[in-house]
Amino acid sequence: MNIGQAAKFSGVSAKMIRYYEQIGLIPQAIRSDAGYRHYSSPDLHTLRYIRRARDLGFSVEQISELLVLWRDRDRASAHVKAMALSHVAALKAKIAELQAMAQTLEHLADNCHGDARTDCPIIADLAAPTAAAAPAQRSQAPHWTPRFGVDIAASSRHRASR
Repeated sequence: MNIGQAAKFSGVSAKMIRYYEQIGLIPQAIRSDAGYRHYSSPDLHTLRYIRRARDLGFSVEQISELLVLWRDRDRASAHVKAMALSHVAALKAKIAELQAMAQTLEHLADNCHGDARTDCPIIADLAAPTAAAAPAQRSQAPHWTPRFGVDIAASSRHRASR
């Protein structure tokens, strides 16, 4: 099966299949004399496994570990269960974070007049100093309350979301 067919069958795009090969998540495909990739039935099964794991929110690193465990028929299920429960905890934390963000935005929107006035609590909140940007102002404002999600650097949020 060629890469286009493998992509259609597995639900993993051809671009991602190439990427997974590049990073070693899956082995390099067998090439035809013309240089086209060919995928076997076990390759397709692995791609579907990866797709399902991605659908459940596992990172590439976690999927790599899950693939090792999947292929190890002598492995104990305790490690797999621990990984799954750890992932569940991370998902629940992310859900709580997203719910808090939604509540904050709903609160700000509820307090915004939404008319021709220039004053807007949403803009004011976004423009307010953050904990990371204004540590000196924090000590000057004893009643300062950090807004949800602003204490995390953007790069940290990006890494955590992968």
